[in-house]
Order: sequence, then structure tokens, then C-alpha cells
Amino acid sequence: MTLLWDDQDRLGELRVGRRTSIVAGLSGVSVLGLADRWPSFVERRRDLTTGVRSGEVTTDSAVIWSRALVPSRLMVRLSSNTRVLRTVRGQWADPRTDLTARLHLRDLAPGREYDAEVWFETPEGERSAPQSLTFSTAPIHAAAQSIVWSGDTNGQGWGIDRSRGGMTAYRTMLDLRPDLFVHVGDTIYADEPMESSKLLLENGTTWQNELTEEVLVVAETLEQFRGRHRYPLRDDNVRDFNAAVPSAVQWDDHETCNNWWPGEVIDDDRYTERHADVLAVRGRRAWQEYQPVPVRRLVPAGGDGFVPQRLHRRIPRGQHLDLFLLDMRSFRGANPAADPRDARAPQGLLGSEQEDWLIASLRRSTATWKVISIDQPLSAPARRLHDLDGVSNGDGGRPVGREPEIGRVLSAIKKHAISNVVWITADVHYTAANHYAPERAGFTDFDPFWEFISGPLHCSPFTARPDELDRTFGPLVHFSHGKEESLPVMIAPRPDNQHIGHLAIAASGELTISLYDGGGTVLWQRTLEPA
Repeated sequence: MTLLWDDQDRLGELRVGRRTSIVAGLSGVSVLGLADRWPSFVERRRDLTTGVRSGEVTTDSAVIWSRALVPSRLMVRLSSNTRVLRTVRGQWADPRTDLTARLHLRDLAPGREYDAEVWFETPEGERSAPQSLTFSTAPIHAAAQSIVWSGDTNGQGWGIDRSRGGMTAYRTMLDLRPDLFVHVGDTIYADEPMESSKLLLENGTTWQNELTEEVLVVAETLEQFRGRHRYPLRDDNVRDFNAAVPSAVQWDDHETCNNWWPGEVIDDDRYTERHADVLAVRGRRAWQEYQPVPVRRLVPAGGDGFVPQRLHRRIPRGQHLDLFLLDMRSFRGANPAADPRDARAPQGLLGSEQEDWLIASLRRSTATWKVISIDQPLSAPARRLHDLDGVSNGDGGRPVGREPEIGRVLSAIKKHAISNVVWITADVHYTAANHYAPERAGFTDFDPFWEFISGPLHCSPFTARPDELDRTFGPLVHFSHGKEESLPVMIAPRPDNQHIGHLAIAASGELTISLYDGGGTVLWQRTLEPA
């Protein structure tokens, strides 16, 4: 087992071989058996208020994340089957990263459940109260596994109302006992402030938000973006879920501001900083700090907020699953300010490098199922004529605007006979199962495929409009569920109007898709046989 860690000033590596020895270069000090010979420490039992998380769990690796209360060192004691494997040192946490830290674990055994005890330790030997988390690496052989996905957290001003149980969709996901959670984006709503209370027009009761200073205004400073990410971690459901289920996290627009694109000048009087690129630097840095993503070293404060690692990535999950997470925000062209059906309108959402990477990665994949997670649905109706943010444009003919990019990916999948490709997404605040086929499409050079939509997690639901889908890629709606048209526009989140998607792969390779509401009721289900 190889354990990667980041020191304040340099990157080191701890290797644990078959004889459980540790080899590392730490100022020339021998660290053989270091974990077994820690000196006695004065302990100061203080809970980690933001909890603990694991993320990016593959067949042989994982990321452990937490946030300290004071400058201190992340410590992790890793065990499996009640056997302690090693106690290791992680990153130093200080104000430069808002006291967050992570530890990269490598060379883990596939298909094994691990337990981790996490705490922080000061140079004087003071410890925070340890907290526990569990995760399981993916099996490399033909074994069952499951994933849940959704998106959109704390939007439309809906925060934590403890009298209503808090953010209960996270408790529902925990009850499903998945092996991995994919948050498809809009992990926060940095551009939508919260108020102390909101009158619920649908039933006349009052929603009482738990507030912090950072959620009262649109986020512009780095500290305000950080505060937005701290906010959902106040919820008991969220913390319990994070401690039991690993996450794979994407970002979209609301981590910065609504529908932003690189180079945009924001026309919104609430902002003193109008350059979206400046806000995106701060928003992305805070997102990196607070999500358990595989970032080896965060840019020092005052840097540009962008890490060398790309955000689009593949997460290998063994013989039956490769998961592809895309970034449809960083490389997009400007949202069109004219008729979106104009063929001269914007460049795509992926950018040429990411498009080429996706096609090449799909071709290399030997997994039974290739699941592509995208920030936005492929054919959702455009809600605005101007500032068009998504793939579709309302013209069901040949691909124009942003659609040619998706068309090239679909054509490559057909050309190279890449089988069993499924798309998942969120963003539109309803759930749906859409099947795409060339005989229904304005563009025909592709093989049939499924797209599954599920969300939100804690936002107002929106109305699904199955009759308004863009027909360029030939969607047929097999199921959809959202807000009833007659209800007020911004109704409160309830268990019956939030949505969770679930993918269960059997050891034999069948993929069962279940679309749940936020209370755990199965709304639709279908089993797909692998080609």
C-alpha cells in the first residue's frame, strides 16, 4: 500500500510493503515502524465540526478529507477486517487552505472494505476527537456494485431547517447503501442568498433557515465561497452520509454564479466584482479545498485557483464499470446573446482537448459499462432565448451551436463500436429516463443510448416538459417526474419532490437503473442487458 501525503512545503511518499515497513525521506530521519512508536500525546477532545469524507475511490485508491479547528496535521489510522494496517500523516492544515486537508491512499487492495479513524494533531501533541469513516474499493473481478447520483444542493434560498429534519435526501441516499455517490454539480449556490425564513406558498407554513454570515449575500470573496461550502456540512444527514459513502464530485455554474462562462462580464447589480473569471478563480479554489477530489497540492493563497490537474477524469471501478466525469464549464464558449439556432453561435461545452480525451478514453475502456456523467442534459428545453447555457437549442434539425461537439462524440462511439454507454446528469431539478435513437433524430450517425436525469438534492423542483425536448438526437421520454405546473415556481424541497438516481450492476453484468424520490420511493426502474 502506498500512501501519498502533502507536507507544507513538499510532496512525500509513504510505502507500505508486504512486511509493513515504511520508507520515506523525512529530513533524513528513519521512519521504519514510525506509527508504532508515537510518543504519548496530550489530547484535547474537540469534534471536527465539518466531519470526514472519502472520495474518488477506485479499485486501488481513495482520498480522505477533513477540516481542522486549528493549524495541525491530518492523521489517519487505516484498518480492514478489524486489523490496523498503519497510522499515517497527511497534509498540514492551516489558513492557506481554510484548515482543510486530504490524504491520497494508493495501492489499496481491490474489493475490500476499509475503516479509517481521522483526527488532527498539533506539534504540541494536542488532538481533535477522532472520527470514523468507511469506504470500499471497487472489485476488479465480476462483482456487484452500486452508485447513486444527483445534484443541486441549497439552491433557491433553501437552507437547513432542523425542524423539518434538515437535508433529508442525504439520509435517503445513505439508506440505499451505495458504494459511491456522484454529485453531478451545483454543490452550492454561491449566487443565491438565504433569508432567515420563507413563507411556503403551497401550504402556508414557514421555512426557518439556519444561517451563517456567508450565505446572506452572493459569494464574491474567497472566504464567502469557502463559507458556502462549509454550510451544508453543518447538516447531520450530510455528515453521516459523507462518513459512510465515498463521493466523486463535479462542478457546474452555481459554484461560481449562474450560467457563467469564461470571459463573461456579469450584468448583475448585486456584484461589485463583475468579471466571471475572477469569481471562478475563487469559486474553484474553494471547491477544490472542500471536495475530496484528487488534488495533490492546492495553489497557495493569492495564486490563480486552478490546479494543473484537469477536472474531467475517469474513475475505474473494475471489470464492469468505468465512470467518466466531464467538465462542461471550464472550456465552454460564450453563451449566445442571439438566436441560439444560429449556426454561428457558440463553440461547444467540452473544448477540443476534453472531447478528444473522452473519445480516446472510451475506446481504451474494457469495462462492461461506460457511464458518462455530464453537468447538463443533452436535450433539455432552452428556458431562455438569450444566455443559452446548455447543449440543446430548440431546433430539432441537424446539430448546430453546441450540438456538433456531442454529435462527434456519438459518431465516434458508433464508428469504434463502443458498447454499453450510458449518460447520467442532473441540473434541471427533475428526474427522467430518456432513450435516444437515430430513427427519431435530425442527426442519425449514432447508436441508440440511454440518458438518465436525477435531481435536485435540496432545492426547488422544476417542471419537466417532455414535449419540449430538442429532437436533434431523437429523445423519447420513457418517464419524467417534476413539479406540477399549477404549483408556485419556487416551492420548498420535500421528500416527494427531490430525486436520486441509482445504478446497480449485478455480478453477471446487468445494469438496473432506479429513479427514486427524496423519500426513498422507487418512481421508475429498468434493467439493461449488456451488449
